[in-house]
Parts: sequence; structure tokens; C-alpha cells
Amino acid sequence: MATVKEICSGLPLDPLPPNRGRDPSVPHAPVRTPNLTAEEERLALRNALRYFPPSHHTTLAPEFARELRQYGHIYMYRFCPTLRMRAYPIDRYPCRTRQAASMMLMIMNNLDPDVAQFPQELVTYGGNGQVFSNWAQFRLVMHYLSQMTEEQTLVMYSGHPLGLFPSLPSSPRAIITNGMVIPNYSSKEQYEKMFALGVTMYGQMTAGSYCYIGPQGIVHGTTLTVLNAGRRYLGSSDLKGRVFVTSGLGGMSGAQAKAAAIAGCIGVVAEVDEAPLRKRHEQGWLMEVTSNLEQCIKHIREARCSRTPLSLGYHGNIVDLWERLLLEYERTGELLVDLGSDQTSLHNPYNGGYYPVQLSFRQANQLMSTDPNRFRNMVQESLRRHVKAINKLSDAGLFFWDYGNAFLLEAQRAGAEVEKVGGGATEFRYPSYVQHIMGDIFSLGFGPFRWVCTSGDPRDLAVTDNIAATVLEEIGANVTERVRQQYNDNIRWIREAGKHKMVVGSQARILYSDQKGRVCIALAINQAIADGRVSAPVVLSRDHHDVSGTDSPFRETSNVYDGSAFCADMAVQNFVGDAFRGATWVALHNGGGVGWGEVLNGGFGLLLDGSEEAAKRASLMLGWDVSNGVARRCWSGNQNAYETIQRTMEGHGQLHVTMPFPVQDERVLDHALQG
Repeated sequence: MATVKEICSGLPLDPLPPNRGRDPSVPHAPVRTPNLTAEEERLALRNALRYFPPSHHTTLAPEFARELRQYGHIYMYRFCPTLRMRAYPIDRYPCRTRQAASMMLMIMNNLDPDVAQFPQELVTYGGNGQVFSNWAQFRLVMHYLSQMTEEQTLVMYSGHPLGLFPSLPSSPRAIITNGMVIPNYSSKEQYEKMFALGVTMYGQMTAGSYCYIGPQGIVHGTTLTVLNAGRRYLGSSDLKGRVFVTSGLGGMSGAQAKAAAIAGCIGVVAEVDEAPLRKRHEQGWLMEVTSNLEQCIKHIREARCSRTPLSLGYHGNIVDLWERLLLEYERTGELLVDLGSDQTSLHNPYNGGYYPVQLSFRQANQLMSTDPNRFRNMVQESLRRHVKAINKLSDAGLFFWDYGNAFLLEAQRAGAEVEKVGGGATEFRYPSYVQHIMGDIFSLGFGPFRWVCTSGDPRDLAVTDNIAATVLEEIGANVTERVRQQYNDNIRWIREAGKHKMVVGSQARILYSDQKGRVCIALAINQAIADGRVSAPVVLSRDHHDVSGTDSPFRETSNVYDGSAFCADMAVQNFVGDAFRGATWVALHNGGGVGWGEVLNGGFGLLLDGSEEAAKRASLMLGWDVSNGVARRCWSGNQNAYETIQRTMEGHGQLHVTMPFPVQDERVLDHALQG
């Protein structure tokens, strides 16, 4: 068994490790279909061999060629470490700076089999969200980080470590970009070829920026979404006896069952793949499981009648479930579902992100690689059926929203009836959860702030939980009523977080907070490290799905209506601004969340070590990281953002934001255009 020190020693070449192939005990990514020409196959092989001296090419070339043809990508399984991947305590990593060690911890957490969706393919979540493109890259990165000083920066080009370059102690220790493809060539078809060639990579959001913390990362956001959906659509915060139907129990989507139970409703989640469904059941996130539709309907009725919170996993296709709910309504007149959404990975619809109802799970996996065109047609037919059932139930009183997974976008492309008459470019028959539920929260500056205790000690996590709750209680007493509602939701969350047993992998926590809350929590945790109340450094990060990290016209910026929803200045400026204000590492991605070519997003990691320097970095960087997005949303005409940035300027003398003057009389426009 390898040690942490050994996997940081570079590529093992003398001798080469034995080629164990794929581990049958873990789930594996679907076969990719890049459709390479003979010359492109040759180029992919040449590119992979660049990592190794010519003396090994005779041995490695045939096995890399087999991987390429068998799996559609060269993963270099031979170099997958035998060491158990997990977030080891920070002191276990050989390093010259703890900033580097914190990244090593986060990388290994992303590849922990308890955390990662397809660990041997280096996929953390979303079906194709890569940490690296191959195992040679992993080993080189770990080696570089173990050698790095505080006057060097690791430069990452789509999974490839370009190298260590001289920089300042104040500079980020790593600059990461994923998928920075020229816009006219950023199509899904081009991506499959470029990924197979090993020249670009889809980092999702927090996979390729090393900041994923398991499904807990979205449990809280999903809980807030369900609670706020109840307030908006059902007129109540009490969701007892209400039924929420959705799909997906994999990486991020696995949060839905737990969130539904925390929100107090009846969550019914369909999943075609038995492996993640069983995993969530074993983790206690799913209370019950059934593969029988009649049994599923019976459970729903019983829970509705008793008003008992329930998370129920249906092992089957979500389309079958929606059609069965529709049949029940048509037979009895009883609408058994109040709220509905979808979290299949439709950013990746034709390579395992969405399974058509016409095929079994096994048949679908086979067809997607043997006859991709037929599979594509079946996915689109399934989406049309999917939407048809939802439309009829919606007419009967169901409230449905798009969960930012490109469901409505791909349904529209499939010819389903999702058009909104008179709607703008980012609008469909059903709103995205950002447009109706969470967008106002972003405009208030609230988003998914998170931290990881690098000691690996649950006691440190408990201390930081208490710090965060206390900070929010103190500053939440002097805010507006609308902001107080968000503070109260988050105080309740963090006070109860420990008992929900959401830690998978690293000792991490998430909550939603605004700029003031984030800065105050960071400073309080940093002081606790200095005082010894927290035993080791803490890494701060956030989901890229946040106030200013992401330009995504069908999700994060879908409630921006000034014509700039398809512009990406904000995400790029976020990445650059975080870098020179003190982030330990920064990342910029093409494609996170809703799919390749559809979005740009930026993320960061920031190490708190108890020093005054860390406190200064946290104040500067977290302030910018939020205000950048609030200012942009203010300029687009959002009233919440206008009020929020005004209050922020009052408290920060050096902050001066260009404020918009609204057109108060629409007749001015009419007269001008008629003239």
C-alpha cells in the first residue's frame, strides 16, 4: 500500500507500477464516444505519451491505445494509486507551505470513493466533472505541490500542470483554468474530441477547482430552495404533508432526499442507477426505497395522510413516475404532488446524464456507445414524454421549476412544449429556481459559503459551527426584515447541521450568507485558529453557483433582464479580482453546471491559518467576491441588489459603485421610438 509521501514523489517510473486495470468494486463512467479519426487517435496517443520518457513508450502505448478505444479516453489506470483516497489531516502531507498542503487535501477529498461519482475516471460529480484528465496529471500535481514554496505558483491548463512559476508571496499558489476554448469551437461535439485528445477538460464547478465537499455542498441550498418554493407557490413555510417529486441521487442530486426531509415534506426521488440509490440509503439520506410504482404511490398516500416527513427513493425512470402520477390524477381526480423539479445531469444528456424511459439502465449504457444517434433520438423522445406529463399535472395544480440542470433547455431542443409565449431568451414555460426562488437571495448577496477543517477532527467542525451561528445571531439583529429571514433560515440550519450527519469525506460545512456574514465568520474562525480553539488551518471556499462567480443565462444569471445575461465579464472579473486580493488558489471554468459552452464560472480556495495576513486577505477577497456580483445585478436593474450595494457602500468608504438611473416614464421611450 502506497503512502501519502510516495504519491507526492512524482511519476513512478523505475519500475512502472503494475497495470491493475479498472477496479470492479467502484462505479465507472460511461464509455465516451469521441469519434476520432485514425489521425486523431494517433495524436491522442502521442499526447498521452508526452508525460513519459521514450524508454517506457513501448510498454505504455498499447495499453493507452486500448483504453482510448475501449473507454473513449486515456485515463492511465496503471498510475491510479493504491493508497486510499481521502482528505488526510493536513500534517500528513509533505510540503514546504501549508497553502500547498491544503490543496493536496482538497484534491484527495474530491477523489475519495465516498465522495467521487466515478473515482477511477477522476470524475467527482455530474457524470463528467473531472478533477484531472488522467492519473499522470494527478501525480505530477501532488509532486509540484509538495515542492512548492511561497514564491511559486502552480499553473493548471485544463488538468495539465504547466509547471511551477516564480511569483510573490501575496500571489495565489495555484491558477486553474478548465475548458478555456475559443467560443466558436466550444460545442459539445468538439469537446468530446478535445477531451479524448487530452487537451481540454470539463471541470464542472467544484470538481476542477478542488472544492467539492460531497452532496452536503448542495443540501443546504436545496433545503432553502424547497422552503422558499413552499413560501412562494404554496403560501406557507409548513411543508408537512406536501409532496415534492424529482429525480437524481448521484453527486449533487443526491442532496435532494436529505433536503426534503429537513424541510419537512415528502420527497420522492427517482433514480435509474441502483448504485447511487443504495449509497444514499446506506448513508441514511433515503428513508425508504422501492422499485414498485404501486408501492411508491401507496407510500405517498400514507405519508400525505399522516403528514410525516419522508425521503423515498424510487428505483426506476422519472418519466414512468410522472406518467403514473398523471394516471392517478386522471383516474381519481387526486393530485398527489405539490412541487416538482428535476436534477438529472442534462448538461450531459447523451453520455449518461439522462436515461431514456424506453430502455433499461443496462440497455441505455450499451446503446449510447454502440449507436449514439439512435440513443440521442430516444433521449429526445423521452424528454418530450417527460414534459407532456408535467404539463398536464401543472394544469391540475402542480408547481414545477427548472433546477438549473439544463432540463428545459434540452427539452426545448428536443421539441417538447416548454415555450413561454412572449418570453425572453432565458425564459421558458416554467421558471428556473434562480428566476423565481433563489435569484432574489443572490441579489441580497447571499450564497453558498463553505469551509473545511484541515485537521479532519469533528471537534473542530463543531467549534466552527458554533462560531458561525453565533456570528449570524449577533449581526442578524440589525438587518432589514427580508435579510433577517435569510439569517434566521441559516441560523436554524447551522444549529441543527451536526445532527443531520451530512459530512461525507472532509470535515466540511456550508451555509448561505451575505458579504458581512462571510467576512465576520471568516475573521472569527481565523481568530479561533490563532487562539488554539480550532486545532489546524481552515480552508474557505464556495460553490461557484453564487452571487458573482457565475455567468449562466439559464441559471445563475437567468434573472438578469437588461440584455447582458449572455455576457461573461462578471465571472472573469471575479476570478481575476479574487487572485490579486489574496485567494490561495483561483479557478475559471467553461461549462459548470448547465453544460459545456453554456456558462463561465469562477471559484477560489482561501486558507485561514490564524495570521493577521490571512485576516486581511479574507476581508478584502470575500468583500470583492460578493460585491462584484451585487453591483452587476444592481446595474441590470434589480431593486434588491440596488438596496444591498447602497448599504454596502455606506459601510465601506473606499467602495464606489456606478448606480443606474431607471426610466421612470415609459412614454419617454414610446415618444422617442415613434419619432
